[in-house]
Amino acid sequence: MDHSPHERRPFPDEHLPDVPSDHQPSDSPLSTSADQVPPPSLLTPFSKEEGVRERMISNPHRDDRLSILPAEEEGDQEESFYQEPPPPSAFSQWGLPILLFGLTVFTTLWAGAFQVNTKPVHGAWDFLIRHPGSLVNGIPFAATLLGILVIHESGHYVLSRIHRVPASFPLFIPGPPHFIGTFGAVIRMRSAIMNRRALFDIGVAGPIAGFVAAVVAIIVGLSLSHVVPRSQAYGLQLGEPLLLQFFAWMMFGPIPPTHDIVLHPIAFAAWFGFFVTAINLLPLGQLDGGHVAFAVFGRRQRSLALATLPVLIYLGLTGWPGWIIWVALAGLVGIAHPPVTDPHTVLGGRRRWVAWAALAIFIVTFAPVPFSVG
Repeated sequence: MDHSPHERRPFPDEHLPDVPSDHQPSDSPLSTSADQVPPPSLLTPFSKEEGVRERMISNPHRDDRLSILPAEEEGDQEESFYQEPPPPSAFSQWGLPILLFGLTVFTTLWAGAFQVNTKPVHGAWDFLIRHPGSLVNGIPFAATLLGILVIHESGHYVLSRIHRVPASFPLFIPGPPHFIGTFGAVIRMRSAIMNRRALFDIGVAGPIAGFVAAVVAIIVGLSLSHVVPRSQAYGLQLGEPLLLQFFAWMMFGPIPPTHDIVLHPIAFAAWFGFFVTAINLLPLGQLDGGHVAFAVFGRRQRSLALATLPVLIYLGLTGWPGWIIWVALAGLVGIAHPPVTDPHTVLGGRRRWVAWAALAIFIVTFAPVPFSVG
């Protein structure tokens, strides 16, 4: 791909029309003036061909060989900006996201109710069969957790629409009710992200939005939590990221080593929001942190990812073994971020300040040992 400002050479058998030197771009129906480009809709499906067309109009000398493909029609060939793949089905676009979200609402309600259950049962299934009406007790946890996840994914989705990158609605993944009832959510990008600015904005928007929601939730949740002697605390012990320690100190003051905080379900959901934020900001592959690191450092993101893996392995061997699983997943999916189509776009000073803010968010939400049994 040639990004030089010189005139593009035609492909074989390609005829480039002669353009008079006194041609006025503003008279063209494809003018790029701001008043002729409709604003992106957050719900209307966005065409890949539309995005490629706009990029080629804004940079007509760019030799983007992936952007012009021959479109075969009856007996002749026409040049097309993009050979559009079949549009997603109605079920893929609307039905699947709604179905998965409904299932995730149920499993998180189930998980939240099972967490606070005090009745004698033999596991989550027995609880559901014997006490189905108790699912309403899971509303505080489920509403908070799903609210954080929805806000996180909405950050990605809205910025994808702003940058005119075709993206699906968030796809929530239901999980077993024995812990939190979900494996999170993902958004499918239906085309490549074209430049570093778009990659940065889409990648960083989710963690920042989810972090803000989690901060609000932890303040509310801690106000409903209480301190008890450690002798009365049992089961799963949660790691304490710096921000949680700060808010706990603001709420309860210094807590003696003989006591601990029993988190309200809203506070537990907020804690998980911190955990999701920290995980996503790891500079690995297709994680949000991988997007941000590649946008800031380019191909040096791979070196940063390679430096991160030994740290996670050490934490997995000395603290929480789950870090080893994350290292294995990173190895399977890939630790290096794929390149963008236009890597030469300059981020600018404001985005670099946002990158520093994302690093600070990672530091205050990361818990080296997120889970332990006490």
